[in-house]
Amino acid sequence: MVGLRAFRCYRKIEVPYTRKSKYKKKNYVRSFPNHKIARFEMGTKKEYSHIVKYISKGSLQIRHNALESARLVVLTRFTEFLGTNFFLRLNIFPHHALRENKMLGGAHADRLQTGMAHSFGKVVNVAAQLFEGKTLFTAYVDKAGVESAKKALEAAGPRLPGKYAVVIEENTKKVVLS
Repeated sequence: MVGLRAFRCYRKIEVPYTRKSKYKKKNYVRSFPNHKIARFEMGTKKEYSHIVKYISKGSLQIRHNALESARLVVLTRFTEFLGTNFFLRLNIFPHHALRENKMLGGAHADRLQTGMAHSFGKVVNVAAQLFEGKTLFTAYVDKAGVESAKKALEAAGPRLPGKYAVVIEENTKKVVLS
């Protein structure tokens, strides 16, 4: 059943597991899978009048493939609505290792398993930890593009776990992106 029970072991935020080791000691991650996020900054770097932020309403973990899917749909919407007159930044990085104790299922597979005796698990995925109030996406746009930016950021909602809010601010500091 893919519903409330799916991915239960990855919902709870724990201490980020990022440790690597040169030596083959127990309880160290020997290798990390590569994340699939292509770019963290997109658009034209210049001075914009407004900042539109996509902020988390709760604490959660987001896997790298969900982040990439949301980034692609947001970037597509931005280019549809605004062309190249925007700057978009993905503010979080997937660094937390998700481990899994793989089990064999099938006939006569019980001789190959150790069960829970050595259940540290192998790294199968990486995720970003996002706490309440943390910004996921930041978009810099001019006044004419604020509503379009809001719609584009809201399109990421169905591809991400959790709930988010869109916050619009004026760029009073006049940050020049370079």
